[in-house]
Amino acid sequence: MNSRIKTLLAMTTLLVATHANAQLTFFEREGFGGRSFTANGMVVNFERYGFNDRASSVDVRDGQWEVCEDGGFRGRCVTLRPGRYPSFAAMGLNNRVSSARPAGRHESRYERHPAPPPIVAQITFFERRGFDGRSFTSMGEVRNFRRFGFNDVASSAEVIGERWEVCEEVRFRGRCVVLRPGRYPSLAAIGLNNSVSSTRPVGTDIRIEERRYAPAPVAAPDFRRRDEERIYQVPVSSVRAVVQEQERRCWIEREQVAVERNNTAPGAIAGAVIGGILGHQIGRGTGKDLATVGGALAGAAVGANLGRDSSGTQVQTQDVERCTSAPRSARPDYWEVTYVFRGQEHHVQMTTPPGETIDVNERGEPRF
Repeated sequence: MNSRIKTLLAMTTLLVATHANAQLTFFEREGFGGRSFTANGMVVNFERYGFNDRASSVDVRDGQWEVCEDGGFRGRCVTLRPGRYPSFAAMGLNNRVSSARPAGRHESRYERHPAPPPIVAQITFFERRGFDGRSFTSMGEVRNFRRFGFNDVASSAEVIGERWEVCEEVRFRGRCVVLRPGRYPSLAAIGLNNSVSSTRPVGTDIRIEERRYAPAPVAAPDFRRRDEERIYQVPVSSVRAVVQEQERRCWIEREQVAVERNNTAPGAIAGAVIGGILGHQIGRGTGKDLATVGGALAGAAVGANLGRDSSGTQVQTQDVERCTSAPRSARPDYWEVTYVFRGQEHHVQMTTPPGETIDVNERGEPRF
């Protein structure tokens, strides 16, 4: 066994005792999804746990941690503070972590960098779909949106850091759904458009049944520009506007119904109206008015007889609501943008239409 590895293994007991409360959990997918792996002490090589080059996000519960792209804490390493990091891509370590250990005061000849600040759990609601209009941001539970002038107003939302429960009534009553970290361009898709009255974060230690989750959100990776990061301008290959939600359209139709009645007045009135219309259509020149009156009188007589059948059943009309779903013609929910960088095709979803070029870093990741 390599002497360096032996030394590191020998230090494990001491480090675990020193950092007894240190803990972090790696997740297979961005936004803390998929399989997970929790470490309470030094992990020299993730291969032993079947998690090598698999981590895409991490939750640091306590202590500072150093995570590295190679086994034995070699290669590029970053130091993580307590908090939630929904995407290792922001550090250039997505699906590349191979070792981790509590950060000590030891000196090292390997390259190490502080990671970007962890994401603070928060949720932002917007007045209109597509993250437009007035907004309201919370970093803790809100029992009643009326206190903030935002009750039954939200039409879209952005969730950062934690899962959040949103409910249609105050004090978390009524219908509630759980939102994973990400962007929800339309709350109508989960049946809560202009219906949210309370919300609260859901801790990682709370298990949620799958049926309580909202449909998967639009990904919300961290595309902020990093310090001293080289930026390239790349031509946009294609843009596709996406409208996810279907619009419910309703109208009123008049429907005939049969009613038992002895009174013939409604039939006569209806016949008069029909006759008047027919008379008006056939009236021409100087005889127009006369034809209209004649048509009304004839229509009344016909209506009185036709408004009933032989059993004395009267035909009446009533208003009936009809509805259908159709694609919206309003602004898109987001834009799917394609570009090619160094021979590799990339895709990104944007909430605003792009220009002719897009800024990317050396790995082809977009920067805004």
